[in-house]
Amino acid sequence: MIQKALYAGSFDPITNGHLDLINRAAKLYDKLIVGVIKNPSKESFFTEKEKKDLIIKSTKHLNNVEVDSFSGLLADYVKQNNIDVVVRGLRATMDFEYEIQMAHMNARLYNENVETIFLMTSPDYSFVSSSMIKEVFNLNGNIKGLVPEEVLEYMTYKLKGDMGGKK
Repeated sequence: MIQKALYAGSFDPITNGHLDLINRAAKLYDKLIVGVIKNPSKESFFTEKEKKDLIIKSTKHLNNVEVDSFSGLLADYVKQNNIDVVVRGLRATMDFEYEIQMAHMNARLYNENVETIFLMTSPDYSFVSSSMIKEVFNLNGNIKGLVPEEVLEYMTYKLKGDMGGKK
């Protein structure tokens, strides 16, 4: 049986912490879908298309990774796409408290047919969040090594209009 997993998030932007989890989860499952969640109540720096494009570029080395986007309940997407496993990343105890509540609610919504698997983030990225990346970048801080190169180039282009002729 082919096992299909979902790793979902806002990815605004995708960070090396996200990428570390994607690389590790892709080794565990036959197919990994990276799902960009559209949250209309959250203002994003990147458009849905930009997020998907940056994730595709950042994961091009992984043959079993697919990128999609969705809105609404995660459980509905999981059911509609016959997902077997939902992968979630944990950075610290704060994440665990929130994630365990979500996992329990989703288990009820899945009718207990889907497992939620937690992967601990690499210590190298345990402090990294998309919102912190954007804040540091907007204040001209150095985020090199915390996001994929393609993301850093695109953020520089988008914020400062300077990509050395690249688009």
